[in-house]
Amino acid sequence: MELQKFSISQKGGVFPHEHTHTVENPMAHQMTLDYFYGQSGELFSYFRIPKALFQDSRFRQLSTDARTLYGILLDRMSLSVKNGWMDKQGRVYIIYTVREVQESLCCAEHKAIKLFRELEQIDLIERKRRGLG
Repeated sequence: MELQKFSISQKGGVFPHEHTHTVENPMAHQMTLDYFYGQSGELFSYFRIPKALFQDSRFRQLSTDARTLYGILLDRMSLSVKNGWMDKQGRVYIIYTVREVQESLCCAEHKAIKLFRELEQIDLIERKRRGLG
């Protein structure tokens, strides 16, 4: 099998590009990948994950998925600040359901609950139930 060099692509063709590059994936059908040109690569938003989650020994046992979820939760904080969501102690809180984790990380309910539990056990998050559930 011949390996091919390619640029990072975007899915869905949001930006018009003159050139595409095809990569043969032996496990699936052919994929057509668009190149990024100029500043189009800067138009995407990213989740930020604190380096401490990878470098601090306190977090060594955290799974990569739990670290990723924490980055997603941190990203949601800006929305909560914008909405003025604060508890009685003045702490910003977020609302992020198990279902949203399932959708964000493409995982089953059991896995989403496990990831929340991982973050909670190491005191990175504090969960509160709301509503009737």
